[in-house]
Amino acid sequence: MNFNNLSEIVPLDLASEIFSLLETQKFPKNHLLHKQGTVCKHIYLVQKGIVRTFFYKEGKDITVHIASEGELITAIDSVISLKKSRYNVEVLEASEIHAISYESLQSLLVKHPQYEKYMRLILEQLYAEGADRIEELLFYTAKERYDNLIKVRPHLINRVNLGHIASYLGITQETLSRIRKHP
Repeated sequence: MNFNNLSEIVPLDLASEIFSLLETQKFPKNHLLHKQGTVCKHIYLVQKGIVRTFFYKEGKDITVHIASEGELITAIDSVISLKKSRYNVEVLEASEIHAISYESLQSLLVKHPQYEKYMRLILEQLYAEGADRIEELLFYTAKERYDNLIKVRPHLINRVNLGHIASYLGITQETLSRIRKHP
């Protein structure tokens, strides 16, 4: 879901209130916005750059989500439940990031309960995207997943390490290399 056009999804007054709560910072490549084992209290909107969410399993780094310009990213397991997260959120290239605390967003909704409808619409869209991703991982071949990535998010291929791409697609780097060799 691209949030560059937030005002097309929500009323202009809500969009401007959300933007007034955002804190903007620039981060260098490899900076951790959030570290596993801690509570994540922010939702991040990528203005410029690329950010990924990942975790470690059996010594391997597993990429779960990649966000680029106009997209949201966070340690979702933590930000809502306020429990320690198993995820890291890492900047993959020098980036400009807008952050909003989950607490500020909740305060905004308490102050203006009529906006909850729009937050629900945003969450429904994010949920649908997550369900599509799960379906893709469960039912599509490695080649189909790669082809879909090229179709939907071609800009990632030249900007993200192929190891992270392979992990995101749920395949080995060797499989990704074979797919790329024989399109």
